[in-house]
Amino acid sequence: MLVLTTAAWGLSFPGGKALLTAASAALPGRDPWFFSSLMIAVRFGLGAVLLWLAHPRAFAQMRASEWRQGLGLGFCGGFGMLFQADGLAFAEASTSAFLTQFASVLVPVVIALRTRRLPSGFVMFCVALVIAGVAVLARLDWRALHLGRGELETLIGTAFFTGQILWLGRPAFHGNHTGRVTLVMFLTIAVLLAPVVATHAQRAGDVLVLVSTGPMAALLAALTLACSLLAFLLMNRWQPFVDATTAGIVYCTEPLFATLFALFLPALFARFLQIAYANETATRHLLIGGSLITVANLLIALQPEPPAAHPTG
Repeated sequence: MLVLTTAAWGLSFPGGKALLTAASAALPGRDPWFFSSLMIAVRFGLGAVLLWLAHPRAFAQMRASEWRQGLGLGFCGGFGMLFQADGLAFAEASTSAFLTQFASVLVPVVIALRTRRLPSGFVMFCVALVIAGVAVLARLDWRALHLGRGELETLIGTAFFTGQILWLGRPAFHGNHTGRVTLVMFLTIAVLLAPVVATHAQRAGDVLVLVSTGPMAALLAALTLACSLLAFLLMNRWQPFVDATTAGIVYCTEPLFATLFALFLPALFARFLQIAYANETATRHLLIGGSLITVANLLIALQPEPPAAHPTG
């Protein structure tokens, strides 16, 4: 189920980039933050409405722990996706997907800090691999020590995703209803990003840009159903059955799906939306940097610390 989750997430990288490109072409001169926040707010706002229609009594049946879990997931997920989506406008889809996997290494590091125990030499080695992979993948200029906007924003979003993974795995939330928690999560994301949309919109009609053409509306619907509803219902339902570190090995497959999709979907989206969006290629930087990050994630996930030393709550 979590592999299916990562496949849906992988689709969101080229799909989201295509929709952002089409929206920017349809409404030129707007700040990229407007398009990023609008796409996420609309996707999760629509998702919340669909979940509520499926469970009309959800709010009446909501427990306090479900509110807390949903609010935490929405806060971390909302800001994480905002930075990730805006970064996607300035980085290739596969690069963004690989950088997002930095969360799989941050999770055990954060757990070690919470228990006031220094990370092991093995963990430090994996972190070094990730740092090296990030540097290669982002084509970091060591003389200028500068990351591009897309890569930097993706890394900020990754920090929020780390919090999301840890929050979802808390034992205190065991037994919560997946649908109600996901409804609160989606509603929180939409409410958090609504002020960002309003601040960057130049006029009220700007918010309709994502449905200004039939192809854009169709892609928005596909992203909402597959990458929001399906993916997060599966994640919220099945991740609690494994510990946070073990979940990382599954989430490592996300960039593999994203890279596969980015090799052939952009050209299809380009024809469908009448935009300029070329297929990506397996470049040397992508192969080397992505491999280093993936190897680090696999190592850290396959060699977790003893559960007693690292409580997930």
